[in-house]
Amino acid sequence: MPENFKNYLLPLLGVGVLIFFAHLDTIYVNIMEARNFITAREMAQHHNWLLTTLNDQPRYEKPPLPTWLTALSGLIFGFKSLFAMRLPAALVTLLLLYFFYQFIPKLQVSKKQAFLAGLILASSFYIIFMGRNGQWDIFTHSFMMIAIFYMWEFFTGSKQLWKNAFLAALFLGFSILSKGPVSLYALLLPFLISYGIVYKYQDLKQKWLPLSFLILLALTIGSWWFIYVRLADPVSFMEITSREATRWTNYNVRPFYYYWSFFTQSGIWTIPAFVALLYPYLKKRVSNKKAYLFSLFWTLGAVVLLSVIPEKKSRYLLPVLIPMALNTSFYIEYLFRKFRELPAKEKWVVYFNHGLIALIGIAFPVAALFVLRLEGYWFWYIATSVFLFGTGVAIIFYLKKQEYPKVFYLTVAFICGIIVFGFPLSNAFLQNPDFNNIAELRKKAEAEELPVYEYGNETPEMIWEYGKPIPQIDREAPQLPTEAKFGLLINEKDSSFVKQLQQQYQILSTERYDLNYVHPEKSGYKDRLIRKFYVLEKRD
Repeated sequence: MPENFKNYLLPLLGVGVLIFFAHLDTIYVNIMEARNFITAREMAQHHNWLLTTLNDQPRYEKPPLPTWLTALSGLIFGFKSLFAMRLPAALVTLLLLYFFYQFIPKLQVSKKQAFLAGLILASSFYIIFMGRNGQWDIFTHSFMMIAIFYMWEFFTGSKQLWKNAFLAALFLGFSILSKGPVSLYALLLPFLISYGIVYKYQDLKQKWLPLSFLILLALTIGSWWFIYVRLADPVSFMEITSREATRWTNYNVRPFYYYWSFFTQSGIWTIPAFVALLYPYLKKRVSNKKAYLFSLFWTLGAVVLLSVIPEKKSRYLLPVLIPMALNTSFYIEYLFRKFRELPAKEKWVVYFNHGLIALIGIAFPVAALFVLRLEGYWFWYIATSVFLFGTGVAIIFYLKKQEYPKVFYLTVAFICGIIVFGFPLSNAFLQNPDFNNIAELRKKAEAEELPVYEYGNETPEMIWEYGKPIPQIDREAPQLPTEAKFGLLINEKDSSFVKQLQQQYQILSTERYDLNYVHPEKSGYKDRLIRKFYVLEKRD
């Protein structure tokens, strides 16, 4: 085996590039991305680098580090490039894979198992979703994983304490500066608890000075922006802080057990991830029981801590997938060693899991003909069909031959094939015949020097596509524009407001903008992405 494959890092990063960079600009912008991208654009265009804004209004809910990185990418490659806007998230996910892979051998497990764990992490559903998406969760947890890497060096070693303390503090601070204390609670705290239970903290008395430095520096790096905004814009800061604090207890409140199906967020690894959580079954089968126990406590600890918080969303489980990929790798490594020797009662789980994936690949060419509108997408349909069908057949073939390592790698290849060949087909699901991008409105408005306003609540996707802030007319206390002639965007359900204005204004023209990429007959079609546009002129 070539040297670069012996250490596994090069192929792992190669898989990461395929998964997180291929067709990065294919999927349309969602609401969370729109908010983040607008803030990044206004940072660069209006120089709001510290007092961040959304549609020219204060937006202090999210710390600025990921926004800075996205704004920088936009300045280099252009804010109209979705690839540029999502590039920082993809890069930081690659960084996560690198440090995750480098961390695992420190648990006294093989580099090969670290490679397997890295592949599991890279191909887990929510990691793929967040790593290809302009949301800030992946930043905070990636930076925290790097901090954990150096914390492990700090806790277990006696050399380079100050260097490791500095690097751990730096990336811990970056994590806080990406999304506040989220990763401190959801990823670092369960790590510290599981480390204390399994490996015990030793010689901390001799390390108290660099440890104090670590904590102080991390808090300084992570909190300075919050302090600055609190002093520079106290009214907006306190209003936003109060609103956010209320959401944690009153918004998206779910029962304690809401996250109990957390292992399903790993996608194709759902069944192996579940089996890996069965400690009584796996404890005598793993290569390193102590490391396995650590990964199990880290995973379950993260789930329990997240379950305590009243507000719950599926994407909040992202940090759980990091230790869970490590935990799942113990089961996969066991299958690599012992699959041929397993009794039939243990093999059926493997046959079911990978056989189901294989059947999906084999069925795809026929199923896609009935589901997709393939006009203009025949090349991608044929490429995807050939790859998935061939991979599915190969998985069945090697399952019969009981060569599990090849089955595992083919399963990872299956995910890579979906992204490299199948992602362009996502647009074949959409094809809204009424689609009319609001970006066209900006061109018309600027050509006619027509000011444009929006009545009611702002819609981030609309503002992102429009390309610049749209002044809002408050629904509760509407104040009409001072201009004699202006354009008004309004939700169709609020059309009665236009009727009220007709006593003072005449309607010169109307237009309907539909920003739904999804077909009107499919689920996911949203009324909030539709606007009627009126050009109004004051009557004499």
